[in-house]
Amino acid sequence: MKHVDLLIIGAGSGGIGAALSAARLGASVVLVEQASQLGGNAAVSGVSVWEMGIGGTGIPFDIYKQMKQFPKAVGIYRFAKHRKWQIPKGETPVHPGAELVIDPSLNYLDSLRRYGSETGILNESFVRQYWHGVPFEPAVYQRVVEDMLTETGNCLILKETSFGQVHYSNGHINSIELTNGETFSALSYIDSTDSGVLCRSVGCTLLSGQESSATFGEPSAPDEATHKRNGVTLIYRVTPKRESAVDPLPDEIPADCWWADDFPVASIVQYPNGDLNVNMLPTMEGIDLIGYPDRQTAYSECQRRVLAHWHHVQTTYIPYRSFSLDWMAPALGIRESSRVLGEYVLTEQTIRAGLSNQQESDIITIADHALDTHGKSTGRAGCAELDEPYGVPFRCLIPKGFDNLLIASRAASFSSLAASSCRLSRTMMQLGQAAGTAAWLAKNQQIAVSDVPYADLRSLLVQQHVQLTNPLPADLLTYLANEHS
Repeated sequence: MKHVDLLIIGAGSGGIGAALSAARLGASVVLVEQASQLGGNAAVSGVSVWEMGIGGTGIPFDIYKQMKQFPKAVGIYRFAKHRKWQIPKGETPVHPGAELVIDPSLNYLDSLRRYGSETGILNESFVRQYWHGVPFEPAVYQRVVEDMLTETGNCLILKETSFGQVHYSNGHINSIELTNGETFSALSYIDSTDSGVLCRSVGCTLLSGQESSATFGEPSAPDEATHKRNGVTLIYRVTPKRESAVDPLPDEIPADCWWADDFPVASIVQYPNGDLNVNMLPTMEGIDLIGYPDRQTAYSECQRRVLAHWHHVQTTYIPYRSFSLDWMAPALGIRESSRVLGEYVLTEQTIRAGLSNQQESDIITIADHALDTHGKSTGRAGCAELDEPYGVPFRCLIPKGFDNLLIASRAASFSSLAASSCRLSRTMMQLGQAAGTAAWLAKNQQIAVSDVPYADLRSLLVQQHVQLTNPLPADLLTYLANEHS
């Protein structure tokens, strides 16, 4: 048996943030990933765009700076078109969603705000001024992340590996046997899988689907609990071609939309090299995914929908006839899965109340993404923008009843409604940064990771350039303004 300070299961955004923060501080870390590459959804689901939003400082900014060293690897976008802006003005052809293009005049700081738009996308002047995201090449992202982890000298990366037997008792994990034959014991463990697989294996209470309004007192939740989940997307990529033409549609695929009243709109984001990332909103209802016998069958159906959708986009919007379908993500982009009941549950009330009204002393990151659901089956209001950011407490990362286990992914302790906001990549990375930092503090202070003093954790996160207050402190503003150091 091998002994380490921290064992992390899952190398998506949360796992990367946890491993980097702990290893940089000097903890010995093992990062376990069942896929052949790091990155999670950014690697296999085409989620290679960080949406605009507050709180993306710390490790996300460090990764961004490293990606900037590669030509045409990362950029900042601005909104060029949106169908809701065109329709009242009578502009044609009407865009099939939104077009977001690289703007070299923008900097990383420009990507750190969403809140305050009141009417959302309909507030065109606000959106054009403040809503700027970060598209990047996933292959460069994977290379940069792995290099950064390796450079710490403290992180062992185990790809194509998962866990088998977990030995635990009385809310404490003792050791984990991995599928490569090795067994590790650790002072702390972090579950960074998208659905809380490790937490599930040790008997943590899981949340799934929509909670009823009575469960957490959320005013926008349904009267009765349901199995419904946020929508699923199969992201695809198109590339410029010499001649303008509509890509041929296979004979067996209808030209009309067969799964909804009409084709869904899409967020179409330009990569730095000129390709486009096409994100249907959504490709499949979350509840429909549950109804398929297996994930591969659902994926095959989504492939057919992508072909039909791209044909529709080219047919109705002539400028896209100069592009050709180049790639489909090898895995579905799933926005919501199981969540783990923690010592604190982030809810709609906390999110809507905002940072200025929060009393929690353990806030470890801030966020401002809308309460945002995709697809009609969720039965919610769709997209509700926020007036100000909110904070995520550290206790959301502590599974109820465990002392040396944390959860740092979208499976953290959120209600279904809260998860629709607190699920974006940079936020997940900062949950991981907090979890990894807490693991180092636990080792250093010889205490359980669940007992880490909140003031110590927050202080160390601030030293790592994590934004915990709004507006940005002057020293952090200066740090973020220097993208080339």
